[in-house]
Amino acid sequence: MKNRWIAGVLAFAAFTGLMTGCGKKDTAESTAETTAPAVVSNTASDNSFIITLYPDVAPITCENFENLVSQGFYNGLTFHRVIEGFMAQGGDPQGTGMGGSDQTIKGEFSVNGVENTLSHQRGVVSMARSMDYDSASSQFFICYADCSSLDGSYAAFGEVTEGMEVVDSFLQVERAMGGDGAMSAPTKPIIMETVELIDDDANGNPRVQVTMNDFLS
Repeated sequence: MKNRWIAGVLAFAAFTGLMTGCGKKDTAESTAETTAPAVVSNTASDNSFIITLYPDVAPITCENFENLVSQGFYNGLTFHRVIEGFMAQGGDPQGTGMGGSDQTIKGEFSVNGVENTLSHQRGVVSMARSMDYDSASSQFFICYADCSSLDGSYAAFGEVTEGMEVVDSFLQVERAMGGDGAMSAPTKPIIMETVELIDDDANGNPRVQVTMNDFLS
């Protein structure tokens, strides 16, 4: 696999997402709290995309993500790390890759004793974490390509099922050198203006709509 991961050149620090190409590892944090979700019936628009969650695969991770969405945690946060052929990472309130929410969750993947059958393929959504298996919090990433080398080490929990072209368009934003040693830091903010729960899919899986700012203007 030609894409890079944290192959040794990356020394980014805890809670960021030490990822630099499909093939190795990442970092961040995560949380969990409950509020009554405001569910909206909708479909993806020109500047939004929809994530379908799979609680049967990663129940703890999905619950954490839904709770954060319900709290409005992600509204106004950015995708601070974008790497072509690899992934787009966001959900850090600091916007640096070093932050998270006020709680962390158990990592739902095989090296941490949890079976997770969702492979890191294009469009799959997974949790960023530090070297600590149970450090995932709020940061997540969306795969641009086959990143199955992450299977078993990161908690994949959902998939972009509508609007993947919007995620692809992040790559049109000019990027500067990031803290991971890659050209990964967008020079214009790629902002999640609203992130909200919408109606479940036909199989009863929760769905989340992410509406972006006009980052290409």
